Amino acid sequence: MSATELLVWGFVIHLIVDWLGQNQWIALHKTNLRHPAGYIHALVHTLALWIVFPIGAAATLGAAHLLIDTRRPLELWRRVMSQPTDGPEAFTIHVWRDQTLHLAVIAAAALIVGE
Repeated sequence: MSATELLVWGFVIHLIVDWLGQNQWIALHKTNLRHPAGYIHALVHTLALWIVFPIGAAATLGAAHLLIDTRRPLELWRRVMSQPTDGPEAFTIHVWRDQTLHLAVIAAAALIVGE
């Protein structure tokens, strides 16, 4: 597949797993690396992305997803960029910051793996 096709299908798969396949248990516990929820969520991402990416790339994307979902990389970015921590705009910025980082990682993988 071309890098563009991998990006499009990778992002569609990501949205399906992240938004349609995530339940409250995962959402509440995925940030804690001592809890199985994040690992299960990352594994589902890995298996779903394996539909379009080679297994090594899919596993790397799943691991990156786990790390991003701990929120630590995003908290560091929030501090560097002085983004809000409370108020109605804080939640919106957090969600889009999270999704943008996920998409950036998928895009990088698509560029590396794509034909």
